Amino acid sequence: MKMKLSIVTASVLAAFLLTNPLPVSAKLPFFGAESGEQMPSLAPMLEKVTPAVVNINVAGNREVRQRLPDAFQQFFGQNELRREQPFRGLGSGVIIDAAKGYVVTNSHVINQASEIQVTLTDGRTFEAKKIGEDPDSDIALLQIKADNLTAIKIADSDNLRVGDFTVAIGNPFGLGQTVTSGIVSALGRGGLNIEKYEDFIQTDAAINSGNSGGALVNLRGELIGINTAILGPNGGNIGIGFAIPSTMMNNLVSQIIEYGEVKRGVLGIEGNDLNAELAKAMKVKSSKGVFVGRVTPDSGADKAGIKSGDVIVSLNGKTISSMSELRAKVGTLGVGKSVKLGILREDKQLDLSVKLSAADQANVTAGNLHEMLAGANFANGKTADGTPGVMISEVANGSPAARLGLQKGDVIIGVARTKVDTVAQLREVLSKAQGVIALQVQREDNVYYVLIR
Repeated sequence: MKMKLSIVTASVLAAFLLTNPLPVSAKLPFFGAESGEQMPSLAPMLEKVTPAVVNINVAGNREVRQRLPDAFQQFFGQNELRREQPFRGLGSGVIIDAAKGYVVTNSHVINQASEIQVTLTDGRTFEAKKIGEDPDSDIALLQIKADNLTAIKIADSDNLRVGDFTVAIGNPFGLGQTVTSGIVSALGRGGLNIEKYEDFIQTDAAINSGNSGGALVNLRGELIGINTAILGPNGGNIGIGFAIPSTMMNNLVSQIIEYGEVKRGVLGIEGNDLNAELAKAMKVKSSKGVFVGRVTPDSGADKAGIKSGDVIVSLNGKTISSMSELRAKVGTLGVGKSVKLGILREDKQLDLSVKLSAADQANVTAGNLHEMLAGANFANGKTADGTPGVMISEVANGSPAARLGLQKGDVIIGVARTKVDTVAQLREVLSKAQGVIALQVQREDNVYYVLIR
């Protein structure tokens, strides 16, 4: 398993698997013992949940760079040597859709892997297809073709409270499925430099190498997080683990299913954490929130009426404590989504609705849909006469897509005799297609077919 490391106060943050929890009462489940006494036990819940947690084994090649001594740099004409080195790794994953075989894991678990194998608790092993990943938030979606799968129920992690019980399930050190328990130690953890978008659940349930991508569940067996990282000397567990909240994961996975990647939305502001000194200077009656320093012209925030000097204190009714928390929550919602922001402006409290604008990123990469479409970017669109389809927004010169004759502005309206209106529909059809694939393409007023193999 690949471990993501970054130094935080002389400690090593190693990437491991976590899952999403839901708020539960402190009441432990009971199991009837043979003596007739009621004994507290998690066994009945785990018997239902553990089949949804899988082991993941990966293999592939990754580039290794070696810096050359100064004496050799002139001889080789470069300052480093690059070579491909084979690797193997392991991690965990969670089945979230039994019918479609969708498995969620961490991006760092499958990063650069050319072979991905998923092993179920019943011993069956399947080759997995990568649907998409988002390294910035460390989420990846895989798909396996298998019958009789068990999917986990996903809880709303926004309802979690510090002190709620948690159970972590994963494959530490390749030992096989292992269960540990603890509580929610903290919420909204960020600024750890593990990922670009951080809004972690902190838990003291033991998490170790190999747990990455595994499940963090509540006492009802509902997913509240995806285990992702730990803080500890030398990568060892000291009871400080981090999980990606289930709600955040769900938002990201929905976009990956729809587009093959995350189409990140932004508010269009620059800001800082509100502190007591800043609150006093700006005469704001709050000690937590996000101070808006600048609003980007023509952004969603600008159009909604947010102004420099405003303080954002809530998002969709949930308290916001820091800029990293706001950024992570907004950055997982997707372009075009609307959010309700609680604003403090001088002595007034306002509620403003903001439609998230697009971040500076490309449309869906067509190579994620089919290797012969590599070099093209897709987006949901329409033909000149208003027929919905999948528009090609860019085609790189010399790419496989260009060699097929596809051009910028073409609109794919079907595959063989099957009509497609969106990127998600095109992905679904291509995933089931076998042999020669006939894309029905409209270019201006002409409709023609492109054959791909």
